[in-house]
Amino acid sequence: MNPPSFRATVAALAAGQLLCWAALYYGFSSFVLPMQRAMGWSKPDMMGAFTVGLGMWGAATYAAGAAIDHGRGRAVMTLGAALAGFGFLVWSRADSLPLLYAAWVLLGASMAMTLYEPAFNVLTKRFPAQYREGITSLTLVGGFASTLSFPAVAWLLALFDWRGALAVIGLVLLLVVAPLHAWALRGTPTQDMPPRAHDAADDATLHEALREPSFWLLTATFTLYSFAAAALWAHIMPALASKGLADARALAVVVWFGPAQVAGRLAYLAFGRWVSSRALGLVVLGGLPASLTIFALADGTVALLLFALLFGLANGLVTIVRGSLVPEYFGREHVGRISGAMSAIALLSRAAAPLATAWLLLALPGYRELLLGLAALGAVAVVAFALARPPAR
Repeated sequence: MNPPSFRATVAALAAGQLLCWAALYYGFSSFVLPMQRAMGWSKPDMMGAFTVGLGMWGAATYAAGAAIDHGRGRAVMTLGAALAGFGFLVWSRADSLPLLYAAWVLLGASMAMTLYEPAFNVLTKRFPAQYREGITSLTLVGGFASTLSFPAVAWLLALFDWRGALAVIGLVLLLVVAPLHAWALRGTPTQDMPPRAHDAADDATLHEALREPSFWLLTATFTLYSFAAAALWAHIMPALASKGLADARALAVVVWFGPAQVAGRLAYLAFGRWVSSRALGLVVLGGLPASLTIFALADGTVALLLFALLFGLANGLVTIVRGSLVPEYFGREHVGRISGAMSAIALLSRAAAPLATAWLLLALPGYRELLLGLAALGAVAVVAFALARPPAR
């Protein structure tokens, strides 16, 4: 049986990304209040489980990338979806905090095996002439995950209790997404090679990449970006409330993140072939400090909408920059290990950001100063990216 075509593979993986992101990353917050009412657990205790999951995601990323480099991409993504399903089933039976935390250890590992990074690496290896188009398509569909997650979980909670809703999600991941990954990644596709014949000997190993200043500068770039963006996501509603915005007005601002994110990815899908990843990265990364500065200093509706649109565009495109740049700088042969090592640090900073900034707020006058500090981190990320020149290979 012939392996699926490029478009069929991308379509299947995109559907998997949509469901995995909706379940694993966006789904947690919808279950906090139902669990609290049923079990009496405190919010910090429950949020700790999600933090453990994010930390496990970072810790397992390198191992997942190394397995993909060894040709086990199909196994990684199929078992990752199955592990996610099993983790949700364990979560649905959690009657104590240790069992909740154990479920999120499993779910964190499954994140490292399913969410964006492994899919990017698999596409880069299977379709070297078209991987940038594939990465863009995955992120475009994945951008609708939050749009799917919140109403879908609300519908499940209306039909079942929180345990039943979790069990249904687990079964979807086990019985739909895992087989979909197995089907999409079977066999070895044949296709035209890129315009310049690729020589794997030109590609950097992880050991060689670690000796390149560009590796550490890119790692610093995406670590600082991840920290600032995660802190903003965690504090966005309290920060808007600190400006005196009622809930309805605050929602009228944050609702624009998703459309701006998707619009940026659509524009890239249409015109991205004429823009280098490096040039795009400089513009996209500059959007973070600019948007955070606007948010810190502005109170008017128009300025806050400008913040939402600018941040949404930047956040939607930074994933594409990140996925395209590593194979361009270091080659495709060891992209899983190199990308995994780089991502692990950024993911750990993402996990630490909400708690670290909550503690920082105790020492600052308010959100204005916190947001300006995050904007400064974003500016340092832009400088680091500008200094990260492609290594000679």
